[in-house]
Amino acid sequence: MSTIHDQAMNHVYQQVLQRLLSFFSRAERTALQLLIQRLVVAAGGFERIGEYKVLVTPTGERDSSYALALMRAAQLSLAGRAPATFQLRVATLRWNGTGEVALDNMHRSFSALFLYDDPRVELLMVDHREVRPFNHLAALSDDGADANRRNLLMMGHRRNRDEALELWDDTCLATAEFYGQVARWNNGVDALVSSEPPRRQMQFMDTLGRAVRKAGIGVLPSGMSGCEGLFAVLDGLGGDLYRGFYTEAERIGWCPEGEFESCRRATYLDIHDMVVGKLEDRWPLLSEFLGFQAVQWALHQSEGEHADPLVEAHFRGLEAEYIEGRSYNEGFTEHVHKGLEIMRRTQVPEPVCEQLISRLGHLSDLDDLRQQATTSLHKTFGLSEAQLVCLLFAPFIEHGAGLERFLRTCHPGMLVAMPDLHRAMQGLHAPEQVMQWMTDVSGLPVRLVGHLYAMSPLQVGEASLPTSEIALDHVGHDAAPGDRSAEG
Repeated sequence: MSTIHDQAMNHVYQQVLQRLLSFFSRAERTALQLLIQRLVVAAGGFERIGEYKVLVTPTGERDSSYALALMRAAQLSLAGRAPATFQLRVATLRWNGTGEVALDNMHRSFSALFLYDDPRVELLMVDHREVRPFNHLAALSDDGADANRRNLLMMGHRRNRDEALELWDDTCLATAEFYGQVARWNNGVDALVSSEPPRRQMQFMDTLGRAVRKAGIGVLPSGMSGCEGLFAVLDGLGGDLYRGFYTEAERIGWCPEGEFESCRRATYLDIHDMVVGKLEDRWPLLSEFLGFQAVQWALHQSEGEHADPLVEAHFRGLEAEYIEGRSYNEGFTEHVHKGLEIMRRTQVPEPVCEQLISRLGHLSDLDDLRQQATTSLHKTFGLSEAQLVCLLFAPFIEHGAGLERFLRTCHPGMLVAMPDLHRAMQGLHAPEQVMQWMTDVSGLPVRLVGHLYAMSPLQVGEASLPTSEIALDHVGHDAAPGDRSAEG
């Protein structure tokens, strides 16, 4: 019975492969053969390919969905011509920004590629540092959502007060930690496979360098132009990339405990050159076969961080209003115009630029857009506008050096309570209503505000491209058909 079942499943897998290949162009079929050769060489030959395990980390986005399909085609092609094929570990990081559409995209693609129940495939997700089976219907745990929000806030406050707020540095740090840990789980993997082009790799490493310095856990080696040495860097940083923000008692370990290798063997396997052709040529595969639905303006995380342009413009509007003494509208519209310049400079198709103008370019709609951004941030991250404004001022670090300016600008009625606020941040007795105000306005418990109080500001420099530019540039390339080569 087992033999009959195996034969039947092999027949199904070959049918899946044939349908998958029917969507591939001649150039893609050639790229697939080159990918297979690269994997066989990395494994050490055909005789060892059955022991080779690769990690892919889909996000529900267009490019990661295509890369997964390419890897599945390679796995099934090898299975049809060799005694064995490589194993796939498919893992995704759950965080506050993972939307239902992205999860549904992953589920539909996993189903179309027959990944469920294939013994050569592991489908995993990580929620609050716990490795679990993938379940697109499972909501993010309350503890995971709260930890994501705290990490985002702690990272955002750890900066020079004159430095622009880059709210998504935390997602890059979380992603890096996820890579390092899921690659070691359950006997580990041999390689993380990624189709990110060199420019996106460089952006990720630049942002990781900034995030690592803000987290106070070290400095990345200089001269890194891509992710080739990612795992060596992660080994040097250690397993808990947030340890600089929390006491040992406050830290949450990875689990299930005892199932992570102490010595990681994974390498970074770059396959960006295997992604050929134009998006319009790949769109039938994505939409008809994988069931992909575009999420043009979603907040999400991938190998290079990016955010909803509306939320980014909202940040710049708040900066203009509260920090620079200008109007919210000025900061918002300046950011949109700058974004359009970036998109056109990087040859984003004009229809995509027009989409941005249509959504964000009308001054008469700014009040509504501001409310949309506020609602989105509260729903997705549990952050109020007051907490974002507090984050802009970073008033707690360096023993509350920026506290008076923050209070005078935003909460003048609390100036009389400054001595009590300082006592509370020092861990001394303070009125309950003062501590409650601090929690409400910061979004953090008083003990974590006290951690910030003891920290120095960290000037991280201007070496990396601002997140807002990455976001707007990426949205253009991910939202509509265009030439992949424009990203290089």
